[in-house]
Parts: sequence; C-alpha cells; structure tokens
Amino acid sequence: MKRSILIPTDFSDNAWNAIVYALKLYKDEECTFYFLNSFYFLNSTERTYITTHYVEDLEVNSLKELAELKEMTEEANINPNHNFETISSNEPLHLAIEKVIKSHGIDMVIMGTKGATKAKEIFFGSNTVNVIKKMKLCPILVVPDEFDFVEPKQIAFPTDFNRFYGEELYPIKRMAELYNSKIRIVHITKKKNLTAKQDYNLSMLKVYLENYPHSFHWMPNYASKTQEINDFIKDLEIDILVMINYEHSLIEGFINEPVVTKIGFNPIVPFLVIPCSA
Repeated sequence: MKRSILIPTDFSDNAWNAIVYALKLYKDEECTFYFLNSFYFLNSTERTYITTHYVEDLEVNSLKELAELKEMTEEANINPNHNFETISSNEPLHLAIEKVIKSHGIDMVIMGTKGATKAKEIFFGSNTVNVIKKMKLCPILVVPDEFDFVEPKQIAFPTDFNRFYGEELYPIKRMAELYNSKIRIVHITKKKNLTAKQDYNLSMLKVYLENYPHSFHWMPNYASKTQEINDFIKDLEIDILVMINYEHSLIEGFINEPVVTKIGFNPIVPFLVIPCSA
C-alpha cells in the first residue's frame, strides 16, 4: 500500500532532520513525500504595508528553495520506491497542511519540533504547537531536534483507560507493522484498582491489539506525568512515544501551557500525535 507523507519545511536544519528521519523510517515502503513550505509567517508583523512585489518575491524564493530541497533529497536518497513533490503556500501553516491532506490523501504529517528561529529553552516551536492543537485530519509525527534515526522497535502508549479507542489505534498498528514493534501501554495512577469503565476499556484494548506484540505497565504517580513518561522511555528504551489527542488528554495539558523549560516535556524520542475521531 503506497503511503503519502507530508513534511512541512522552513528549510531549517531541524526540518531537514525530520526529512531524513522520514526517509529512513519508510525506507522499505513505497511513498510519495510532499514537501510543503508556507511563507505566510515570513511576511507579516515586521512590515506595516505588504506590497504585491514583496509577496511575489517570497513565493519565488519559496519555490526556488523547494526545488533545491527536492534535488538534494533525491541525490541523498536514491530509493526507487520514493517520489517527491513540492508545494508552496501563502496560507498559515496549519491551513496549508489541512488543504494538502485533503487534496493529496495524506497518511502522516512528519515535522520537526522547532523552526529556523528555534531557541534552546523552547521544546516545541509555535508552528508545531499550533499544528498539534488544530490537526484533526491525520496523525502527526514530531521529530526532536538533532535526533538520529533508530528503528522503532519499542512504542510507548500512555493511557488512563478512561476512553474507548477504536480506529484511533490504526496509526499505532501501522507503525508497529513497519518493524514488528512491541507496543508498551503505560498507565500512571495513584489508585490500586481500575473503575468498571477503565476495566472495560482495558479489556477492549487487549482485543484490538491481540495480533500485535504488546504489554501493560503500571507506574505509581511519583512525579509529574511528563517526568514519568520520560523515565519510562529511558527505562524501556522506547523509540517512539504515541499519544491520542482529545479533550482533557495529556497532550492538551502540555500544549496549553507556555512551552518552556518549566514544563519539562522535552520528548527524547519522536512523538506521534493521533487526533481523536470524536
């Protein structure tokens, strides 16, 4: 089954790192990679009056850099199963992404954590946070800055068992199929027993994952959830962290706060965000 992968780029090192990760992740898969550059954010706040000529120059530069990126990627990749397309947009990034997802049947968005204006104290750039918040159409895989590719043999999936998952599990399964990965479901709790609702959702999760190697792990609530998740990643040598984004989920708590050091949520592995279908 051919995959369609969208990779937003601002031509930064972090964006290139996300491209390299995507190429290696899908090295054995037939894929079309779409490189999307939105020059919308480059044109505004510093100028009180935007001329048509200025916008045209931005577009020309965007197209030029996309062409150079495509050529560089094709030379570096040399994989007959991979095709590359470029898209330039003058819309805000999240709107440009949504339009491409709909028009090209995108299966996955892969992007870096930060852009060209990255600061060391910021874990997620504003564009990345904005896309995670608003994306409802397909999964997003966020690649940490300067992360070197590792085959995702171990996948961590934190859950509180308060929600029933059905088709939301499909991206986790597809990811696991790539490298016959093990899915490690982790539950952080202060309580000894599950509620009837949680117990039912746990049993259904076992059914939905019965054909995939998986295990369940209970962790006492000894610190912030962000710290515990990172501890779990280190202890079990996790290669990809997966979360499902819904109202009042763990992700919502992370991204609605200022994304600075005090949060402590600095994923040390790629972070797959799956939008909830309802």
